[in-house]
Amino acid sequence: MTDPRRHAEVMSAAERAGDALELFGRVSARLRRLVPFDAAVWTATDPETGLVTAPMLVENLGSGEGCGAYWESELLEENVLPFRDLTHAAVPAAGLRAATGDLPARSARFRRLLGDQGVDDELRAVLRIGGRPWGVVSLFRMRGRTAFGQNEIALLATLSGPLADRLRRFARPSGSGRQGGASAPGLLLFDDYGEATSINEEARRHLALLPDGPSIPSALGLSLPIWVVGTALQAQAIARGRDRGSARIRIRTVDGQWLTCHASCLSGPGGRPGPVALVIEPAAPADLAGIVAQAYGLTTRELEIAQLVARGLPTTEIAAALFISPHTVRDHLKAVFGKAGVSSRGELVAQLFTE
Repeated sequence: MTDPRRHAEVMSAAERAGDALELFGRVSARLRRLVPFDAAVWTATDPETGLVTAPMLVENLGSGEGCGAYWESELLEENVLPFRDLTHAAVPAAGLRAATGDLPARSARFRRLLGDQGVDDELRAVLRIGGRPWGVVSLFRMRGRTAFGQNEIALLATLSGPLADRLRRFARPSGSGRQGGASAPGLLLFDDYGEATSINEEARRHLALLPDGPSIPSALGLSLPIWVVGTALQAQAIARGRDRGSARIRIRTVDGQWLTCHASCLSGPGGRPGPVALVIEPAAPADLAGIVAQAYGLTTRELEIAQLVARGLPTTEIAAALFISPHTVRDHLKAVFGKAGVSSRGELVAQLFTE
């Protein structure tokens, strides 16, 4: 049974955060008092794919190279409690020792990385709402500490939805960033071993706009953000049949614009998986509409109606375009107004489509 006071204590810290990175820092500091841990990883995820995106907070876990190995294991190896499974699990949090019957070496992540780093147990959770993952967290206890208990796991599970709701609010349009003019796509190539081998100048320019975070050195003369590397790893995972999802993330730049990063694995000799091609470019209108809809919790139909409102169509024309009644349009529009916190069509367009 979870103590409501502990839940409220963590959420009071979360509510004072001004952005996602501050959210992670405040929540981690408060949670550490209630669920003691020695190290942690907090990261936002793309709500469509579950892949890691900015920001990411890594506490007491060393270099970016180690971070790269952690996500490589997560995506490419057979592991216990992968985030992709927790996203759809009845309970979105679990402890490694509790899940393995106190045999954590059943997980490749523990055998390859955690055990050698002195980690004794890992408590991880997906921060999800409406079936979509907005972030993930891993808490670590070093050797000599007790395993995470059921009450501690339950507390983190109860925080999943409320923290996800806070994260998605930070993805809403701020009015401070506007998509720039046409820009050529950036291209990065990775070899069969996951090493970056080629890059064009457009990619360098896009990468320079990404926020700070864990990165991995490359032979190209620059360090690659873990979010970009993770997207390339996901393309490999799909090519190897380990996942049927999409190797794609959306990420906000330091000047408030949105970029889309997507990767695919090329075919090598004999049809074997070959190099990975990764494209990073300004987000298309459909990408922006999608992230806005998810950030406000709009349904597909509600987004369609909001977009038609933005085009200036009256209720009767919206009804005709969607083959529904004007009364149904008004009901959907009322729901959209409530979710966006507005009271008129003009306010709705300004609120949802400022970018």
